[in-house]
Amino acid sequence: MADSARLPREEQRAASVVSIRDLQTRCSRCDIRELCLPVGLDDAALRQLDHVVRTRRRVKRGEVLYRIGDSFAELFAVRVGTFKITILASDGREQITGYQMSGDLVGLDGISTGRHQCNAIALEDSEACVMPFDGLAEVARTVAPLQLSLHRFLSREIGRDQQLMLALGRLSAEERLAAFLVNLAERHHARGFASREFVLRMTRAEIGNYLGLTLETVSRLFSRLQREGLLQADGRLIRNLDLEGLRKRAGRTC
Repeated sequence: MADSARLPREEQRAASVVSIRDLQTRCSRCDIRELCLPVGLDDAALRQLDHVVRTRRRVKRGEVLYRIGDSFAELFAVRVGTFKITILASDGREQITGYQMSGDLVGLDGISTGRHQCNAIALEDSEACVMPFDGLAEVARTVAPLQLSLHRFLSREIGRDQQLMLALGRLSAEERLAAFLVNLAERHHARGFASREFVLRMTRAEIGNYLGLTLETVSRLFSRLQREGLLQADGRLIRNLDLEGLRKRAGRTC
């Protein structure tokens, strides 16, 4: 008989539980840290950050990482999976304002008021590193590259908001969808994933919500792009993206 079989039932249950130490994240050993806040930090700075970023939060598909009105205490670095960021319009309808994937930082909306101004909802089973803001700010005061990374993320979020406003105000429906697909391809490439074949985590209705288009328009545009050989769509699986062709459709030359 195996040793584990002779253990009392309570001890068997305890032996099957994964140690908290094993679940703790370590920035110094993270394989996506070059996409996240630790980019450019030396070993000593990473050790300081390890003492701050000690846990990960697992969020099942459809569950929230945080919701509107929650007290702000942490930032979250997406380690695995994807999230949609949503706000509520004046009529109570959901408006998608962001799509975050591994290496992205979420929760910045709570810094100014101390409460979150949006929802972060998992589009698939996901995992995020918990970064207590007070501890992060304390380390950033003495580690200049970390402070620079925080500023970089804030600047990037402002840039994304500006690009979304430009798309909604100036681009045609086809240009919006083409720009969205090119952006996804580039973000996948930056993470070492295939850039010409990937699974869309947002439904077509959610893509339409994000881009300010109806579901019917999004479906019609996907069919048109497929007929013209710019992509192949099989449900949410997108293959054989013609990135140069899509860039031209989006009005981009590079």
